[in-house]
Amino acid sequence: MSSRAGVSVLATLRREELSETVRVGLIGGFVGAVCIWIYEAIVWVGVQHQMPMKGIPANATGLTFGQSVQSSLGVWAYVLGTIIHVLFALIWGVVFAVFWPWFRRHGVEATLVALPYAIILWILMHVGIIIVSNYHPNYGDSTVVIGGFMSHFCYAVPMALVVKHLMAQRN
Repeated sequence: MSSRAGVSVLATLRREELSETVRVGLIGGFVGAVCIWIYEAIVWVGVQHQMPMKGIPANATGLTFGQSVQSSLGVWAYVLGTIIHVLFALIWGVVFAVFWPWFRRHGVEATLVALPYAIILWILMHVGIIIVSNYHPNYGDSTVVIGGFMSHFCYAVPMALVVKHLMAQRN
C-alpha cells in the first residue's frame, strides 16, 4: 500500500478487497433500492396518493426525461425507470462500501453515516435532474424536499446496515 498523501481510497485496496467491496456495495445497494420502493408504495401511493402503484417504476423516467417522454415510451418507461433506479442504487451502494471502512475505523455507527449520506444523495441526484431536464418537482415545496429526504433515508439506512454487516463478516 502506498503511503503518499492524496492516494485515493480505491488505490489503497488490494484487488481482492476491491472485488469484495464492490460485491458488498452491490448487495447493499440492491437492498436499499427495494426498501425505498417499499417506502414509496406505502407512503407516496398508500398514504399520500401521489401516484398509482404502477407509477413507481416509471417515476425515474419522468424525472429524467419528462412526462411526455415517459408517456410516449409506454411499457418501456417502466423498464427504463427500473434500470435507472436500480443502477443508481447499486452505484451509491458501492460508493458507500468504499468509504465505510474509514468510518468504521473511526468508531462511527453506520446509521449516523447513512443519514447525511441520504441527504447528500438526494441533493446530488436532484441537482443532476435539474441539469439534464426541465422536468423536476418544485424544490421550493417543503413537502417535496422532506419527502425526498425521507425516501432516501429508507434507501441509505438499510443499505448501510447491510454493508456494515457484510463487511464485519469479512473481517
